[in-house]
Amino acid sequence: MTLPSVCVVGTMHMDFIVYVNQLPKTGETVIGRSFEMQPGGKGANQAVAAARLGASSFLVSRVGDDYVGKLLLQNAAENKVDTSNVKVDSESHSGVALIIVDSRGENVIAVAPGVDERISPADVEAALPAIKASQVVVAQLEVPVETALRAMKLARDWGRLAVLNPAPAKRLPQEAFKCVDVLTPNVRELEALTGRRVESLDDTVKGAVELLEKGVGVVIVTLGRRGALIVDDKGSRLEPAFEVPVVDTVGAGDAFNGALAVSLAAGSEIDEAVRFANLVAALKVRKKGAQAGLPYLKEVQEFARGKSLELRVFEQLKNS
Repeated sequence: MTLPSVCVVGTMHMDFIVYVNQLPKTGETVIGRSFEMQPGGKGANQAVAAARLGASSFLVSRVGDDYVGKLLLQNAAENKVDTSNVKVDSESHSGVALIIVDSRGENVIAVAPGVDERISPADVEAALPAIKASQVVVAQLEVPVETALRAMKLARDWGRLAVLNPAPAKRLPQEAFKCVDVLTPNVRELEALTGRRVESLDDTVKGAVELLEKGVGVVIVTLGRRGALIVDDKGSRLEPAFEVPVVDTVGAGDAFNGALAVSLAAGSEIDEAVRFANLVAALKVRKKGAQAGLPYLKEVQEFARGKSLELRVFEQLKNS
């Protein structure tokens, strides 16, 4: 069987994480319990998630010509991510994220993007061999909007599945929605995309339907502890999350999106792909670190067995 392959267009960051008892209020200083430096960035997180789940994983990105950039490239290679389409850019610094995590696993994040803003449509075009080698192409909005949309359009041009994770929240041009097969906003991102408040599950469905009417194939709204709401031409249905002790929610959305892409690349139907993504996201929040906490395929299989879940994606990944 062909190895499921995913091409991720996105950022590589170094996360500087302080763990505290409670998040600081405006103007307040709190004393942290511990500190960690961990590789992150939505693009790298999703690419590493895909690789740890057994897929062939390509990353299109940039790092600075600095110490942090070298560490990020080394980490990606150690996680079996293909970095041949990651450019070393001396015009700016590598992206960094400053993260504060409280005792409940909730977090606040500030990002200094650096070379992220220089990841260009031309970078995506230069990575066409990786796109053609993949079944699924994923992009996020930490890169310029035009770069993410070029990735989506090239994916569609070559018959690949185009998955857009619209994070962080931004408004998109109307033509963007027609080149996205699968859109994965959270509630706040759904509000940004539709311009309407979302306060209930009914509001969520209405917002997702509005995006379908603009041309999106499937909308999957991630709802944190509640799970994920799938809205497509078959209607809407909720895939519930799996209850686990929460240690760190940083990277949970990236774990979800990386796993979703792998399952879709393996040929899963959308409901099963979301169920698999929920499994992976649940395992992620049990551990610290956006990437360090990402599970390997064996862990997900064991977790699924404990829930008496049999998913076809496991067989596909095992036989590939």
